[in-house]
Amino acid sequence: MNALNVKNISINYKDITKFSIKRSLFKRRKSKTFKALDDVSFSVKKGEILGIVGQNGSGKSTLLKAIAGVFSPDEGFIDLKDNSVSLLSIGVGFNKKLTGLENIYLSGMLLGFSEKEIKEKEKEIIEFADIGDFIYKPVKTYSSGMYSKLAFAITSTLETDIILIDEVLSVGDINFKKKSYNKMKELISDKNRTVIIISHNLNSIKELCDRVLWLHSGKVKKIGSPEEVVKEYTEFMNKN
Repeated sequence: MNALNVKNISINYKDITKFSIKRSLFKRRKSKTFKALDDVSFSVKKGEILGIVGQNGSGKSTLLKAIAGVFSPDEGFIDLKDNSVSLLSIGVGFNKKLTGLENIYLSGMLLGFSEKEIKEKEKEIIEFADIGDFIYKPVKTYSSGMYSKLAFAITSTLETDIILIDEVLSVGDINFKKKSYNKMKELISDKNRTVIIISHNLNSIKELCDRVLWLHSGKVKKIGSPEEVVKEYTEFMNKN
């Protein structure tokens, strides 16, 4: 049974360049568009772990944000099969003026959890994040490491049906990397949970994932077993 279907989605970005406001008021201006995703289709089975690889700018993060509902496709559609979904990505989801504790409740409610459900998990989230008194300070004062710790703690503790992970396993100190990696393996062992991971760490992709999707210039170049796809992707990168 599929947990997620992505069918022929395309997303276009407008190429914004410097221009004169005065001239733009009196002259119609042609804007160029950049196709971040181009006719992308794939399915993910319930309980499957899908890895996504590709060069910077290949559309990986755009794809996860589209699945999470941050972006709407210009073409095609995404069917979540009524599953709840959460996106774990640095720079996404927090109100930087609010404290870490306030963001725990904000993030949880945006994921569909009640205040009571979040309250029950509050202590566990704070202990996992392990950022001390910074939990009571505005997120704008956080380092990228503290940000990633809190983001991971929230998403991995308030568990949704589908978890989307964008490179956060590579952020943080050695102890947090080990703790987050072990937590990921724990989540993955639950066959009812579906996970999609973006990572440049190809060893992690091969170890954690059931299948791998290779994106190149916004298109699906290949999808298959981790060993096969990572091997071809590595050879391609070495040549180019």
